Parts: sequence; C-alpha cells; structure tokens
Amino acid sequence: MRSEIEALLRPDLRGRSAYGAPQLDVPVALNTNENSYAVPQVVVDEITARVRAAAAGLNRYPDREATQLRTVLAAYLSATGTAVDASQVWAANGSNEVLLHLLQAFGGPGRTALGFTPAYSMHPIITTTTGTTWVDGMRGVDTEAAFDLSAASATEQVRRHRPDVVFLCSPNNPTGTALGLDVVEAVIEAAPDALVIVDEAYAEFSRPGVPSALTLLTGRPRLVVTRTMSKAFALAGARLGYLAADPDLIDALRLVRMPYHLGTQTQAVALAALAHTELMLDTVDAIKAQRDRIVSELTAMGLEPVPSDANFVLFGHMRDSHAAWQALLDRGVLVRDVGIPGYLRVSAGTPEETSAFLTAMADLAPTHKE
Repeated sequence: MRSEIEALLRPDLRGRSAYGAPQLDVPVALNTNENSYAVPQVVVDEITARVRAAAAGLNRYPDREATQLRTVLAAYLSATGTAVDASQVWAANGSNEVLLHLLQAFGGPGRTALGFTPAYSMHPIITTTTGTTWVDGMRGVDTEAAFDLSAASATEQVRRHRPDVVFLCSPNNPTGTALGLDVVEAVIEAAPDALVIVDEAYAEFSRPGVPSALTLLTGRPRLVVTRTMSKAFALAGARLGYLAADPDLIDALRLVRMPYHLGTQTQAVALAALAHTELMLDTVDAIKAQRDRIVSELTAMGLEPVPSDANFVLFGHMRDSHAAWQALLDRGVLVRDVGIPGYLRVSAGTPEETSAFLTAMADLAPTHKE
C-alpha cells in the first residue's frame, strides 16, 4: 500500500530518486569535481572582513539585483575576450538555481527540454521538477568517438523533437568533451523557437583553442551561457552560479526568482573572491596538468580515458565499473560511478591525490580491465 505522502506527491515525481553523490569520509575524495586546493589565506581574510562588515546589516534584505556582483562578474567575463555588461548577467545560488530559473521561465507543463546524454545529471532532474518533459538525445551518432556530438546529429535530433529548451554542455559532464561552436550555431538555427542553454561550468579548464559560446551571444537573444564559481574558483561551498544572455532574457528571470534570492553573505563571499581573480585561478594550470597526467597514465595501463577539457577524466575499458568503484573505495579513493557501463569518472586533484588514485588503479587494472 502506498504511503499517504506518496499518494499526495505529484504523479510525475513518484518513484524517482533524488540527486545523491556519495559524501564519504575518505582519504582521497575525487568524485564531485571539486577544486582540491583550499581557498588562499589572503582571500579567506578578505571574505571574513567583508562578511563581518555586512553582518551588522543582516536585519535588512540583500540587494535584490546583486548589482555590484553582476557588474564584477560582467567584468570578469569581458576580460576573457567577450564584452559583457551587467544587464546581461544573472546570478543565483549555484548554477543549479540558475538553471532552475531558466526552466521556470521557459519550461513548464506542456513544454519539453532536450539534452544529449550522457550529460550533467541535474539537467533532467531540474527539468522534471518544473513539470517540463525531458527528452534524452543521443551522443556518438555519426562521430568516431562514442561521446562526441556532431552538428549534423544535433540538428537532426532538434528538428525531430522540436523542444522548447535545448541543453548543450561544453565541456560536457561526465565525459569532459567540448563542443565546437558549429554545433551551437547549428542548434540555434535548427530550433528557432527554443531557448538554447550552453552549460560551461568547466570552461576555465579547457585546453588552448577551445572556444566559448560567449563569443556567439551578440545577435542571438535565445542563447544562454551558464557558468559557476564552484570549480575553477574553488568556491563549491559558497553556492554561486551565473549566466550571460540577452538583457530581455535577464528581465524574464525576474518573474520567477524568489525575492532576495541571493543572500548578503553569499554576495560578499563572491565579491571577495572576484577581487582576487588571478590568485583564485592560480590552481587551474596545476589541475589541468594532473588531468593530463591521469589521461596519460591510464592509457599506459590499457584503460580508455576520454580526452578531457574539464577538471576530471572519464575512463573505461573495465569489466564491471561498480566493482572497480568499490575496489578503489576499499583503498581509500572515492571516484564517481556515473552509471555508464564500463566507465568511471575521477576528478583531477592535487599531485598527491592523483598519485594515490593512479597507484590504486595500477594495482586494480590487471584484474578489473576488460
């Protein structure tokens, strides 16, 4: 017999599982793509000072528009080579809330969202919570690599499903693969009535020459580029995500956001970090070096790592991925079982964390690889 609560729950949510990456106390945690490097002390000091200064005013609501924060975020994006102003920037509690706002405004009952799986697992979860129908698109069609997405394949699927919202992920999670701008442009053209969201949570880790969809914003009001401070900025605990888009789209998001959704303390923490952008991003090259080291050494073990533009590596060629996941955990190394048969995903950590993973994997490879 169903419980009373289950009977009251929305029918489309019954039987579903909540998002839940394991949070275990292990020596080496490399499962959630966090930045393994601690926030520098000078930034900790500035965060402390700014939050302390703001604390006396916590009896008042925060700046509802996060005006200063959006201005500084626009300056950060503009410094990457694409001019953006504050009217084009939106911020919220992590990129997940940014995506939620987009689905609340442009999704909903009777509308569909299309993503190309495997991709970020929260895309379909957020979609479903807004009553939007999720459609699983396919990767690896008409491409040499299993997880690539070609412009031709994306265009065909968009035209066939006619979605209201399209998710593109570059670099893609969990595969680490980046998209060419030709794919983004083709999708925008093939879906003239759809919002096109390019999730660039890992953009700062891209290899040289990988373009950002930010360069396509001008003249494309249906294009949205989402970012986060959780990864490269090492602020996963602060929960600050943002996007860049047409000012009219930003205005539409004001219709669905909760009043004063971004707390004073969150804005203070983000501003403190952005005041030290160069220092906060100082670990990016070190993380990329460990990522490339993982790809190289796993290849030498006879495994199949996917070339990555993110701060993690998806690797396969294992007989039983969950058994390999458990064997690594038994050795104190936590990676991510992403549900793709034969594959696991590992975050690029510090040199010491990477060495611990690679040592464990070298021990396990002879008995766990296909």
